[in-house]
Amino acid sequence: MTTTTARTNSKIWLSSPHMGGAERDFVNEAFDTNWVAPLGPNVNGFENDIETYLGNDVHAAALVSGTSAIHLGLVLLGVKHGDEVLCQSMTFSASANPITYQGAVPIFIDSEKLTGNMDPEQLERAIKDRMANGIKPKAIIAVHLYGMPYQVDEIHGIANKYDIPILEDSAESLGSKFHDVNCGTFGDISILSFNGNKIITTSGGGALVAKNKVLKDKAVYLSTQARDDAPHYQHSEIGYNYRMSNIVAGIGRGQMLVLNDRVGARRANYNFYKKHLCEFSELEFIAEPSGYFSNRWLTTILTPSFELRERIRFALQKENIESRPLWKPMHLQPIFKDSKNYVNGISEDLFNRGLCLPSGSNLREEDLVRIIGHIKESFNA
Repeated sequence: MTTTTARTNSKIWLSSPHMGGAERDFVNEAFDTNWVAPLGPNVNGFENDIETYLGNDVHAAALVSGTSAIHLGLVLLGVKHGDEVLCQSMTFSASANPITYQGAVPIFIDSEKLTGNMDPEQLERAIKDRMANGIKPKAIIAVHLYGMPYQVDEIHGIANKYDIPILEDSAESLGSKFHDVNCGTFGDISILSFNGNKIITTSGGGALVAKNKVLKDKAVYLSTQARDDAPHYQHSEIGYNYRMSNIVAGIGRGQMLVLNDRVGARRANYNFYKKHLCEFSELEFIAEPSGYFSNRWLTTILTPSFELRERIRFALQKENIESRPLWKPMHLQPIFKDSKNYVNGISEDLFNRGLCLPSGSNLREEDLVRIIGHIKESFNA
């Protein structure tokens, strides 16, 4: 195989990690000072970086994953065995699985067309119905899907009306804003993810974001096995091994330095796709409503049919280009097939027609041109 051919057929990932360069400095400092335990200056520094970026006087606890952050968030909100938690159906399973960790019951809420996120109408319908059955939901998990903020005013208005706390899943939306306020600051408790495919990464990691330091300190306590303040190992509560390590946090500190650049690159990918695929009127892009700012973590398109979506996906796959259908709704997942749900058909339609395109901030223009070329070819297949 020639060098040219190898480059032509090189793998294009959906969303690969993109290092900025300074990560090594923070990690090397951790090694040089022997701060390799799951505590240390990088952890504190990373939390300060997150808090400074998000603003709004929030407090962040660095954890091993976004999933662990959701789990601790539910614990802090008092969710217990048998409680019901309302959860956006159109999301990754990590939004819903922690509900079951607590022995609680997930109730799935469908999407609306504007943003693809939780439908306020179905949310209120679910609350009224559950309360009519003598059960008040304990919490709401709302997700900013693919970086697009959910309908913050409507969702929080309903939550406030019925006095139900919101756990804001911002795993995909660091850098997104609603009316110039950062996502990750709206919930009673919010979470972030720094998984390998996210807009910035610590390889694996996440954070819990709270509105007050008391909740943050409680999260840190629970995430370090709930060890009491005693000279010996004493435990009065069940704890978890969820605290981020100082080395991993060093990667995060370096990544925070390039976060705005990564947001800009992902948004540029979206604009490039939209500009060069505009000749196909049957392809839909989810636009930003007034006041919304999406980090465009992943660029998604809606095709007119399942058949065309699959034709495009297989055409890209044949050329060593990764793409992926939109999240399969939780209420359609085998593990949750018996769960109560309030649906309108929108999330199922989005899943059947939607495709995520390669969106990494390290994509080159020649990569984007190659992707678009094969998409266009699939229309003529």
